[in-house]
Amino acid sequence: MRVGLFVTCVNDSLYPRTGRAVVSLLERLGVRVDFPTAQSCCGQPMFNTGYRHETEPLVRRYAAAFRDHDYVVTPSGSCAAMVRDNYPRIGAGAEAEGRGTELSEAAAGAVPKTYELTEFLVDVLGVTDVGAYFPHTVTYHPTCHGLRMLGLGDRPRRLLEHVEGLELRELDGAEECCGFGGTFAVKNPAVSAAMGSDKCRAVARTGAEVVCTVDNSCLMHIGGVLAREGSPVRPVHIAEILAGTKDSVR
Repeated sequence: MRVGLFVTCVNDSLYPRTGRAVVSLLERLGVRVDFPTAQSCCGQPMFNTGYRHETEPLVRRYAAAFRDHDYVVTPSGSCAAMVRDNYPRIGAGAEAEGRGTELSEAAAGAVPKTYELTEFLVDVLGVTDVGAYFPHTVTYHPTCHGLRMLGLGDRPRRLLEHVEGLELRELDGAEECCGFGGTFAVKNPAVSAAMGSDKCRAVARTGAEVVCTVDNSCLMHIGGVLAREGSPVRPVHIAEILAGTKDSVR
């Protein structure tokens, strides 16, 4: 089984610990992980802003970078959803414009092997106990892409529930958006900030030490609000929790 890590722009630029955590976790489970250096952005920022044609080269690049892999694993629900939900739309758009089937074929090769991390662990590897240790109280925020587009369901929670030392706290209004939404936060900053404040009040009510998600983009938004409010709650990606061991956890 050849597995490629799609680390994503946000993690590569701002949260490299998450990418390293995915590798540590998968290698601990006996999976050899490749990192094709030809990978780049999945194209989500451009596509969501209406620039479909400008996204097309990134569809080709993604498909080519991971052509020889059996699975592509990413620690990002939003980027996995971009590939699985929107790449076929981009291909269909090119066909409708009479520009052939190249993009549709690229999407068809990439879509079925692209998995968000928790999907890969539960559905492909068949594990919910990854041998993790994280002695903290944690609350989980299900991100919009993971919840509504990927249908992750209870996979992340099942993994968290098997982490030694972890106490999972219920989050009120868990399925409500945190307000980030990529370019939504730029175009509608006041609304985005208000939604973030609502989410962080719910997080604070749990009394948890840590809030986690499957997307660092949402954690960046939530963590920014928490920091400005002087909250002691730490934002931590689920991969970093699942990669934790008694030797590594602080």
